[in-house]
Amino acid sequence: MADIRFAPLVGASLLALASPVAAQDHRNHPPASPPQTPPTVHAGHDMADMDHGEGGHDMSSPLGAWAMSRDASGTSWQPDLSRHGGIHWNRGDWSFMSHALLNLTHDTQSGPRGDDKTFVSGMVMGAARRDFADGSTLNLRLMVSPDPFMGKDGFPLLLAAGETADGINPLIDRQHPHELVMEASASYARRLANGDSVFAYIGLPGEPAFGPPAFMHRMSAMDSPEAPITHHWLDSTHIVFGVATLGWVRDGFKLEASSFRGREPDQDRYDIESPELDSWAVRASWNPAPEWSLQASYADVTAPEQLEPDEDETKLSASAIHTRRIGADGWWSSTVAWGRKTNDHDESKDAWLAETALSPNGRWTLFARAERIETDELVPGPGGGHGPLYTVAKASIGAVHDWTLAPNVRLGLGGLYSVNQVPGALEPLYGGDPDGAMVFIRLKIE
Repeated sequence: MADIRFAPLVGASLLALASPVAAQDHRNHPPASPPQTPPTVHAGHDMADMDHGEGGHDMSSPLGAWAMSRDASGTSWQPDLSRHGGIHWNRGDWSFMSHALLNLTHDTQSGPRGDDKTFVSGMVMGAARRDFADGSTLNLRLMVSPDPFMGKDGFPLLLAAGETADGINPLIDRQHPHELVMEASASYARRLANGDSVFAYIGLPGEPAFGPPAFMHRMSAMDSPEAPITHHWLDSTHIVFGVATLGWVRDGFKLEASSFRGREPDQDRYDIESPELDSWAVRASWNPAPEWSLQASYADVTAPEQLEPDEDETKLSASAIHTRRIGADGWWSSTVAWGRKTNDHDESKDAWLAETALSPNGRWTLFARAERIETDELVPGPGGGHGPLYTVAKASIGAVHDWTLAPNVRLGLGGLYSVNQVPGALEPLYGGDPDGAMVFIRLKIE
């Protein structure tokens, strides 16, 4: 396994992000400059209503003939009216994009199973794209995260469970850190006649064709530093070490299939694990209108849990995302989603999520989330395996205020409050229905 250090990667990405930027509307951006001229740099904002014809190839998705605003994490879709943040520039035949979101968060969770912690989370991403005369596109993407520096046991999050910090005990009432390298992927797309397109995507790590966009990429979730407790039902496969996806798109409909490594990442968050394509997934996505994005997906996952290597799992998910614009700079995005995990013994556990975020202007964002899960991971069973099945719920609400420091740099201050609901059998362990809170400072470069 290759050991990869964080500082050089992030340093290079932040140097790219700090390049001189002329903030301007994409609609007024000229065609890519010839190779002999200096690179053109511009700020990325709203893509849904841009011109994607001749000279505007850098505005469209690298996976097909639609607005880049439709693209979310991996190959997943969101509504066309979503905001696409990023700094874009051209150099010769290549176009580049980069952005960053970093949170410094203080977290406090109450009750006997609660804890306090201050940590840094987020991501820095860069992409390089080459368009060819035959209508095909090559896209390379790298995303890194400071999460490993919070420690192997992650941060306190009541009712969350999944993965391990030591290879022996499961993480319970904590959110695990994500990998240093969250994505290192390449895609190749070819536009066909009649509005069709096909694409191939590979990642080490990457995201297979399952579920809605990962929570840190959903507009309804990305402003909150709190991970959803439904994470392992809906989108825990967004970081797998080995994925290959093929997809076909016609207008607003997409069908794709993936082969990927089913095992979740281990407790070493700095390494690159060996790929093994032992699992598969299929997803159908439909954007019937610019405001909507719907998906349904299925996955057959081989041995996802490190601590229970003999247990396979199937997963189902369905979701709907609605996004609308408010005035010149505002937006409102909401997601409802359902997921089901079924083990080898035909035991199923369901999860439900509803979340929303409202930004009436470029300064304030309000967000809220409600979740309900059926889980057998909160109380270990005999021998340390899964225990009794309980239905628990969580709700949170918060806000963040942003100040513009530079054309592409914003600093935000925010907070959130959450309440948890547990059944009577768990109240002695949790001290009733415990609550939690987070305050955070956020840096956005886009």
